[in-house]
Amino acid sequence: MPGPPYGYAPPWAPEVSARYRRWAGVLRWLAIIIGAFVVVALVASVVLLVMADRDERNAAYGYLALVLWAGILVTTPVLLAVGLSAAAMTRRVRAAAAANRYPTVT
Repeated sequence: MPGPPYGYAPPWAPEVSARYRRWAGVLRWLAIIIGAFVVVALVASVVLLVMADRDERNAAYGYLALVLWAGILVTTPVLLAVGLSAAAMTRRVRAAAAANRYPTVT
């Protein structure tokens, strides 16, 4: 069976602008920062619960831990949205860079 017709080449990766590449990096770092805050809030809530359980005069720390858990619950969908968008955008930027359309530093 003969090969592909003369002059055939696979399609080029779609053009990715510098603004798109910049926003991919911004969203990636934003997801990292939000994830770090969630981890810190989780550790702080456990510490606050231990402090509240140690002495009944410090019961307010338990309520602060509940507030942190509410914050974690609120930021989880935001973290997912930002993280998944950043992953998709970064993958598209790297695919375009692999096609040698332009040099990139990501």
